[in-house]
Amino acid sequence: MIYADYNATAPMRPEAREALLAALALGPANPSSVHQAGRAARAVVEKARSQIGGAIGSRAEDILFTSGGTESLALAVHGSVLGLDSKATLIVSAIEHEATGKAAARAGVPMETAYVGPDGRVDLADLKARLEGWDKAAKGTPILALMLANNETGILQPVAEAAGLVRAAGGLTICDAVQGLGKVAVNVALLGADYVALAAHKIGGPQGVGALWHRAGAPLMALQYGGGQERGLRSGTENVAGIAGFGAATEAAVRDLSKYATLLKYRDAMEARLKAEGGVTVIGENSPRLAGTSNFARPGFRSETQVMAMDLAGICVSAGSACSSGKVKRSLVLMAMGADDALAESSVRTSFGWDTKPEDFERVADAWLEAARRTVLKETA
Repeated sequence: MIYADYNATAPMRPEAREALLAALALGPANPSSVHQAGRAARAVVEKARSQIGGAIGSRAEDILFTSGGTESLALAVHGSVLGLDSKATLIVSAIEHEATGKAAARAGVPMETAYVGPDGRVDLADLKARLEGWDKAAKGTPILALMLANNETGILQPVAEAAGLVRAAGGLTICDAVQGLGKVAVNVALLGADYVALAAHKIGGPQGVGALWHRAGAPLMALQYGGGQERGLRSGTENVAGIAGFGAATEAAVRDLSKYATLLKYRDAMEARLKAEGGVTVIGENSPRLAGTSNFARPGFRSETQVMAMDLAGICVSAGSACSSGKVKRSLVLMAMGADDALAESSVRTSFGWDTKPEDFERVADAWLEAARRTVLKETA
């Protein structure tokens, strides 16, 4: 099997597995307990907090552990709104993950859309014009939600520039960096965001653990209450083993950033072959993208058919986001970019990562071209 679906979840890194197993070997230990076993568990959690903080250029104490990217985004969206002493309006980019969009829709405040251009990047001119005419008395504090790297296309967003515009208008910025961490350099000071969501399993850590960085002083109110863990902002006993694996995976992923960048030449070669021999359209081809992500489409060759054909060939790819209960549906991200129905219904995503081999790209191209050939022959028979 060739695994080409890293954006859905990455294989666990050996460093993460080792750290996770070492934490489990501590035995029963609650990091909130004051006895020896509890202190040992607390040391594991705080080591990981330092590892993640160091990786993104933040203080360790500004990292809150959660159950994953979805919870981190929900905490940022709802927690920022609730933490304000005035009303707010959420501005959500048209290509955000459903975890952000659905949280924003239920936040109980007005919501606007930040549009993207055909290049898949947020329209900064439109955002600037909107913010320059912002009526704070009527609309409250603007809160922008803009992801760093899109999960479907890999297209990178101008977060720093957008956050600067929002800050000048007296607003706040939430950045979903779940797909960016470990693939591009993430520095919270350079991003300029007030909240940054992260997840372990996208970088080779365990599933079910994430983190939220928030700028000191940025409004944030807890969404769940209990024992007061994570400085009272996310109660619930910490997932010690998962957090240990997260910390180790983050450290390893940041160490290997240059190695990840080398995937670019193989990805580009694969895309060039698919265009020449398969007639595909590469989504966001001329935009800055994650090195290991490719989204391409061939109208008439439906996404679900491609995914099934590749699966039968022993290759794991996906169509759109992996967070839709296994359903394959038209890509809303591509629709937001202005793609027509034929393109949006025929796109697939390949995503590669830390354990990908150069020959995997060629084998993926071989399998896709064979699947396309068989489909065309069947349809013309």
